[in-house]
Amino acid sequence: MAQDEKSKTDSIIGNMMGYIDTRIDLLKLDMQTKLKSAFVSTIHGVLLGLVALMVLLFLNIFLALLLNDLLDSRFWGFGIITLFYLILLVILFVGLDKKVFQGMADKAFRNTIYKADESEQTN
Repeated sequence: MAQDEKSKTDSIIGNMMGYIDTRIDLLKLDMQTKLKSAFVSTIHGVLLGLVALMVLLFLNIFLALLLNDLLDSRFWGFGIITLFYLILLVILFVGLDKKVFQGMADKAFRNTIYKADESEQTN
């Protein structure tokens, strides 16, 4: 009888160890999937940002050269474009509060990072 109880206890401990090992493997797999997804999103975002920067750069050069041609000048187009960005910089630096960007960040991350946490809490 003592050996029967011992075998049941060993069986229960073995099952619990198997369960714990499986949970650890599932957590590792989940972390790997999330890291892969974050890596792919980061690379995608960097590439999109780089292409957008190049488009913006060449668009600004095009507009400056067009203004130079329209104003029959060699430098006024570049000066006007530079003045536009200087005014935009002053507006962003002085006029906008960081709370605006904090609100945008909260809204953007509400549907990504915390979505899984909220769905787990409701279950």
